[in-house]
Amino acid sequence: MTLSSEILTSIMRALAEDIGAGDVTSQAIFPPAAQARGQIIAKQNGVVAGLEVAAAVFARLDPQVEFSPLAAEGAAVENRQPLARLSGAARALFSGERTALNFLGRMSGIATLTRQFVEAVSGTGAQILDTRKTAPGLRAADKLAVALGGGKNHRMGLYDLILLKDNHIDFAGSVAEAVRRARAAESGLEIEVEVRTLEQLQEALACGVERILLDNMTLDEMRAAVRLTAARAKLEASGNVNLQRVRAIAETGVDFISIGALTHSAPTLDVSLDILALARDVSQQGEF
Repeated sequence: MTLSSEILTSIMRALAEDIGAGDVTSQAIFPPAAQARGQIIAKQNGVVAGLEVAAAVFARLDPQVEFSPLAAEGAAVENRQPLARLSGAARALFSGERTALNFLGRMSGIATLTRQFVEAVSGTGAQILDTRKTAPGLRAADKLAVALGGGKNHRMGLYDLILLKDNHIDFAGSVAEAVRRARAAESGLEIEVEVRTLEQLQEALACGVERILLDNMTLDEMRAAVRLTAARAKLEASGNVNLQRVRAIAETGVDFISIGALTHSAPTLDVSLDILALARDVSQQGEF
């Protein structure tokens, strides 16, 4: 996997935030030649995501750090399972520890919650989508975690899909007028329309849009929407989605279910770096 420039920028920003002018503690304790060896472990069951991001954190501090993953990205892992081994300059390992674990824990938490939703709708044909409710500056990492958890990415931002929401429609005066203006912009992008009623759904269908978002509809309304649409557009359900309700939503026949909680409410997976050995310099690495 090649990390995107957005994720690499996030790593640099996170390291600058944490280290600033220098890791004064590590610099005081460890001479430049000091070496360390350790392993990252999971401290609870979950789905691992972000090992390559963690590796990139340490590589940014010292390209000589050796980082060996022990689990595949997106794999289910168990409590106390080793996720990676690493060795190299002690300063680099200690200085990068918190930033690497922050990325790994957050991404694994998102992947874990996403996998739970994906498994909950298994066999229905519905796909689980994320939203733009990501941590500022971490969207690429958050959405990568969703993908590793088995979900699908919705639009990355305001630039890659026209999504006509209630305020756009209210300002334009109708669904039809909002769609007309969107098409007149000639962006070449797919158009999705958010509807709150079955009447608005029929108006959107009459416009021939490719995708329609059913906003906070009841299960009965969703089932009616699926019948009315008759596969003329892809339907996305959104609003009031949780693990207890998501299966019932999927069974209405919608194509997608978008869930903001995947990225804004996922508990961080508990991971830690255990230092297994320290050496004063490279010549003592044989004692590791």
